[in-house]
Amino acid sequence: MPELPEVETTVRGLARVLDGARIARVAVNRPDLRRPFPPDLVQALTGARVTGLDRRAKYGLIHTDRDSTMIFHLGMSGRWRIEPEQIEKHDHLVLETDAGHVLALNDARRFGSVDLVQTAALDIWPAFAAMGPEPLGDGLTAKHLAKAFAGRSAPIKQLLLDQAIVAGLGNIYVCEALFRAGIRPDKAAGQVSRPALGRLVPAIRTVLAESIAAGGSTIRDYAQPSGELGYFATAWQVYGREGESCGCGQSVRRFVQGGRSTFWCAKCQK
Repeated sequence: MPELPEVETTVRGLARVLDGARIARVAVNRPDLRRPFPPDLVQALTGARVTGLDRRAKYGLIHTDRDSTMIFHLGMSGRWRIEPEQIEKHDHLVLETDAGHVLALNDARRFGSVDLVQTAALDIWPAFAAMGPEPLGDGLTAKHLAKAFAGRSAPIKQLLLDQAIVAGLGNIYVCEALFRAGIRPDKAAGQVSRPALGRLVPAIRTVLAESIAAGGSTIRDYAQPSGELGYFATAWQVYGREGESCGCGQSVRRFVQGGRSTFWCAKCQK
């Protein structure tokens, strides 16, 4: 599933073509993805000018001058294609700008989604209202984590994946951040020391920033809007490296938490 760095990379790629552009044509090529497309999507976007693009957690936001914002989620296999040579079977939403640029939202598995929300109401949109702070923003601090984890016996990795605690963190980057911070992924969150949380916050920010700079991590279907792959997978220190040395002489281990694979080093993470 595309995670925060992949969505950030996608939004930045779209902004090069869409920011400030007027949308001349909108084509919805099927009725739904994970859920139906908004019934007024074509009418709301056709002729609208894009006033900016943002990201919230794993969602991309396209703002327009009609006081509405199109929100997209890439699901398991979604990606935007810029200037495709031809429209393909799984290009379910196609936008064309007044300058002739074409952008296609491609989603073979159709686990993604598209919503249309009044821009002024974004903060109270149900999916956003329940979210915690952005991991790259000022709201993520050791103090915030300490308060969220206080008295909790659940493993720290599981709670970091809780979008109500931190918005946008996914499995790959939590594994990598916990490794860099030297924290066992199965340690009870309430027992993690304040100094360890102080290491964790910059580790989260650093691993996300490095991945964004590398264009994200390509697993299976993900590609940037330009068609390029994300290369951060070559820098993974533990994720996907079961049985390999982490550099300390010990082998990276793997176990399953909450239905997801967890990768870690028993020597480096305490």
